[in-house]
Amino acid sequence: QVQVVESGGGSVQAGGSLRLSCAASGNIFSINDMGWYRQTPGKQRELVAHITSGGSTKYGDFVKGRFTISRDNAKNTVYLQMNSLKPEDTAVYYCNADGYERGNYYVRTFDAWGQGTQVTVSS
Repeated sequence: QVQVVESGGGSVQAGGSLRLSCAASGNIFSINDMGWYRQTPGKQRELVAHITSGGSTKYGDFVKGRFTISRDNAKNTVYLQMNSLKPEDTAVYYCNADGYERGNYYVRTFDAWGQGTQVTVSS
């Protein structure tokens, strides 16, 4: 089973920056897409940023150029650089990765979610 673990969350003042990391581990054959999602208590989980295996990126409309997603395929790791943070960015940030993992005889698909990391932005 593939596991993803987020790190880098914390508490910052408005206008500050954080860099989130997410490392995937397990019997990974290949990773296709990786992404960051966030969720505030009582709110629906929403896409923050997404990156394909080829490096194509998508961002939530609320990012407005403030965030950058990147990945290191050799390390099975995805990053989210967050700048100019706003109080509205306060949420639990979750990492997602999908692709193929090694089975006993064949590869199989996986879709893994991390446990989340708290980001708190104070005004």
